[in-house]
Formats: sequence, C-alpha cells, structure tokens
Amino acid sequence: MKVIEVRNLSKRYQIGEAKHNSLRDSIMSFVRKPSLSTKTKEFWALDDVSFELKAGETLGIIGKNGAGKSTLLKILSRVTKPTSGSVELRGRVGSLLEVGTGFHQELSGRENIFLNGAILGMQRSEIAKKFDEIVDFAEIEQFLDSPVKHYSSGMYMRLAFAIAAHLEPEILIVDEVLAVGDSAFQKKCLGKMQDVSQNGRTILFVSHSMQAISRLCQRALWLENGKIIADGTSGEVVNKYLNTLSETAAEKVWNKNEPASEFAKLKSARICNQALENVEVLKINEPVFVEMIYEVIKAGQVLVPNLHFYNEEGICVFVTHNLENEWRNKPRDCGIYISRAVVPANFLAEGKIFVGVALTTYNPFEVHFYEPEIISFMITDSLESDTARGDYVGQMPGIVRPILDWKTIKA
Repeated sequence: MKVIEVRNLSKRYQIGEAKHNSLRDSIMSFVRKPSLSTKTKEFWALDDVSFELKAGETLGIIGKNGAGKSTLLKILSRVTKPTSGSVELRGRVGSLLEVGTGFHQELSGRENIFLNGAILGMQRSEIAKKFDEIVDFAEIEQFLDSPVKHYSSGMYMRLAFAIAAHLEPEILIVDEVLAVGDSAFQKKCLGKMQDVSQNGRTILFVSHSMQAISRLCQRALWLENGKIIADGTSGEVVNKYLNTLSETAAEKVWNKNEPASEFAKLKSARICNQALENVEVLKINEPVFVEMIYEVIKAGQVLVPNLHFYNEEGICVFVTHNLENEWRNKPRDCGIYISRAVVPANFLAEGKIFVGVALTTYNPFEVHFYEPEIISFMITDSLESDTARGDYVGQMPGIVRPILDWKTIKA
C-alpha cells in the first residue's frame, strides 16, 4: 500500500524580499523609493519532484547542502506549504527536523511527551503505555519534570527522537539532526529506526553519512538543485553520488604522460565487481577486484605488480604483490599485460579505501612506477546481509572485518 505520494512538488523562495514586520514598516515601504536591497529573485528549493513510498519502505535522501533535502522534509511534515504540486500522506507522521521542534519551552519533558502524542492524534492511554519506554530511551528521568528550555541540545535530541520513534507513527521523518547526538546515542537511534522499519512503518532519512544510508535504507533518492538526479537502490544511488564527489574515482586511465620507466608504463587502474564492471561502492560481503593494465616496452626484467591499500586516516591497511609462479622469476616479453587482485568478501571493514598501484623489480630492486592512492572505493555494511556485524547496528572499529570460525561448547 502506498503511504506517501508526491506529485510534481515545487517550492519557490524570494531571495532579497523586503519583509514588513510592523504597520510602520508597511507604511514606510510606500513612502521610500525602491532600492537595490528590495529587489528580489526567485530560488526554487524544489523543482518538480515526484516519488512514491510503500508501507515499510526506508528511503534515504542524499545530496549536497542546499540541494532541497530539508525543504522536502518540511513540506512532508506540514511545516511549510509547497508552491505547487501535491503530497498525500496516509497515516500519522512523526518528524525530527530541528532541535526542539514541536516542544513547548515552558512545559516539562513529561508534559511535552503527552503534548506531542496528542498532536499525533493519540489517546492519553496510548501515550501512557509508551511513556516508560520513551523516558528510558531518552535517559532524562531525573530531568523529566524540568522545563525543556533548560535542557541541553543533547537532551533535547534524545527526548525528541524517543517521542518521534516510540509513539508509533506510520511515517517517521528524520533529518541529519541526529548528528547532534553522541556516538552512543546515534547507535541507539539507528537500531530503533531499523526496528521501526521492520515493523512495517515507513521512514524518510536525510543524512550526509553514506554508510548510514547504505546500512539503514533499501532505497535512496539523490537531490541536486531541487531536482531528483537518481532514485533507486541505496547502493546504486550512493555509488553515482560518490562518483561526483570523489577526487579519486574507481578508474584512472592514462592516454599520455603515463607513469613509466624504460621497461614498462602504466596504462590504467580500476576497481570492479565480480562481473568486472567498474564500481565505486561495494557491499562488505562482495569481493573487490583491483585491476591494473600496463605495457612492457623493453623485455628482460622480472616485473612484480603490487597494490597498496590505505584507509581514510592514511593508515596502510595492507600491501599485496603478485606471487604467481608463472611470473615470479620469469622476465617478461614486450606487450600489454593485465594483472588483477581479488580482496575476498567479508575482509575489509566499512569505509573509504584508497589504492596505490606499482610495478617493481626486486633483484636488483627497482620501482618502474608507483602511483599512490590513485583509485578508491567504498565498502558498506548493511543490516540486510549475513556479515560479521550480525545484529549489531552501531559503529564497529577496526581496519578489517573478517568472519572467523567460532565454536562454543558447554563445559
């Protein structure tokens, strides 16, 4: 069943529009001559956006700052009206857009829980059944009867999310505001959103964390300048989006000025999947293929291709070189060669990995070319796969994330 239908949605703002906040301002605007400061121009925060969501779907919305993500969520939350187009929502909507949204500053945390529940159309008895869960999740029991105007931003966020997630809305809308919380709180939120989606409720989630989008959402929508650029599975859309941001892509080709020595020169390097298709994003349970193509221009050298893997912190994850018996001690003839290494599935931890490519001779030692961090890819670890993550939803430290053999016996 469709719970959200968005049709040709557009939102226009006037930039530089003169605002009249009082009777005096309005009267004076007729007396004064128009100035350059009162000239306006149109800005379309959303431009003809259309999509649908079914019950139980989780949609991640991605894009740069100013792409229209928050405007879309505000319209869906009925905070602001669209300029044109329509939105149909079937069910109660719980929104977490900004710190303190929907709170009455003079009321206590306890009173705001009941106020928000009433706004969602719930009976007092329904709210009371969820009350203890909300307080426990928010971890604000000792401040429950204090006015929320005295709460810190973290306390605001914990309570706001607890209310939005526990009062069982059919549609849950969450903005990047989750970033305000600490890492422990973010883990709890991601876990709760996963529970909410598994219970058949619909989630719209805006985030700049591609790992969170890939982990939580089956589907993603990419906005740019108020328009939909891509709409599809989260892996496909995140892949396309990252390709536009990354200074290093999944493939590098040299048509001239190739890295070279007198014996060999590098033609290309790329990241690909099992079907040998170029990819920027791979799931943790997929093997990663790294390929380099080079040309031997002078025969007589034993050449060893090698790859250097680094994470985002600049830490060397590992280095690998070609130990095939066929080429280990055999000088190569002139010609084009393709060397391909496979990183097994369930080996690397999630995150961005940069790869350097090199060709060396070890006896005597000579580097024919070395291009550090010339290509890159992203590993994602979703909750839908059988990986080392198991049922844990939070951040997992470490450079590698293998699935090891375990056995437990009762003593």
